[in-house]
Amino acid sequence: MLSNIKSIVNEDVSNKVVILRADLNIPLVNGVVQDQTRLERLMPTINYLLENQSKLVICSHLGRPKGKFDKNFSLKPLVNVLSKITNAKVYFNSSCIGKEVLKQKNALEQGEILLLENLRFHESEIKNDNNFANELSKGCDFFVNDAFSCSHRAHASLHAITKFLPSFSGLLLDEEVKALTSVLNSPIKPVAALVGGAKISSKINIIEYLLTKMDYLVIGGAMANTFLIAQGLNMGKSLYEKDCIDIAKSILKTSELNNCQIILPIDLVVSEKFETNANFEIVSSNAVPSEMMALDIGPKTVSKISSVFQNINTLLWNGPVGAFETAPFGEGTFKLAKEAAKLTVNENLITVAGGGDTMSALNKAGVVNDFTYVSSAGGAFLEWLEGMELPAISVLSNNLDYKFRKER
Repeated sequence: MLSNIKSIVNEDVSNKVVILRADLNIPLVNGVVQDQTRLERLMPTINYLLENQSKLVICSHLGRPKGKFDKNFSLKPLVNVLSKITNAKVYFNSSCIGKEVLKQKNALEQGEILLLENLRFHESEIKNDNNFANELSKGCDFFVNDAFSCSHRAHASLHAITKFLPSFSGLLLDEEVKALTSVLNSPIKPVAALVGGAKISSKINIIEYLLTKMDYLVIGGAMANTFLIAQGLNMGKSLYEKDCIDIAKSILKTSELNNCQIILPIDLVVSEKFETNANFEIVSSNAVPSEMMALDIGPKTVSKISSVFQNINTLLWNGPVGAFETAPFGEGTFKLAKEAAKLTVNENLITVAGGGDTMSALNKAGVVNDFTYVSSAGGAFLEWLEGMELPAISVLSNNLDYKFRKER
């Protein structure tokens, strides 16, 4: 499937109007950009298109404005940021379709950018409406999807638009697909996955899929508590999912059938209170006091997991192994992140990470730039880990020759 995706870098974009679907869903406070990471990660594609003399139209969503204009979700504040980071002339239109937009597209010069207003100000975007997609495509020669993080959505700007324009992937999307394909479909073995977080229920499908792909599955965070209870241990006041105990037992059995070794905590950091700088103890997993809760993995578990890292060639990381946002319960996550980063820098380990709080945890550990690849995607990353096809990726990979489709 993925081998059929065509990258925009193989096309002649000179003097062509290219509409780029980006993910500019970035935090704004009073119109001021708080974090421009997602914009920075788009720069390889933007630079390629500008350097090759295309006329660039950028479209994106921001937040969930429920199909109507809301100034709090306007993309207009990004004009100055985009202008500074690209050193290009950036125009803005307060809509994304219509005669005025088409007029601006037609007036673009090579190396200039037109930023369109929030796609989700139109209900038709979320409904994957063909008419809306057709309007969006007017005046453009090529469509480029560089929004992997949105590609689990069958929205008009990602999916239906491919019916009206020759469609290609951008460099960021290429990177995401390559990294995730390599770690799941063709990893250098042995391969392990670290899955953390609070609930098994939110990651059942991911865990079940990974059991068929991994040699080791490291489970941390509050979800590990449910597995430990499934093994007959008492977890005191720790967070766990009573309704998922049988599921945890089933997963443990399935792991044996798939020859996938599950690694669970052998010691834990426990406390009576979940608050910053709370008093804590380190106890064995089979000796959690009845009045305490597990909030992080202990040093013996860190050592055990580190040994796994040293004996594998590929690591997939999704989620923290403790309540890393609250000191001192992030130490387990940070130590493991630093160990994985050290092995990566020394070229002894390939590390691919993403989803949920993963990037935040790796940033806090100071190692996000040392991993082989860190995905900026959330929901799309998680659905990929479940083995699901992403609609906006599938429509690219199944994309027949555009000329043939137009003639058929």
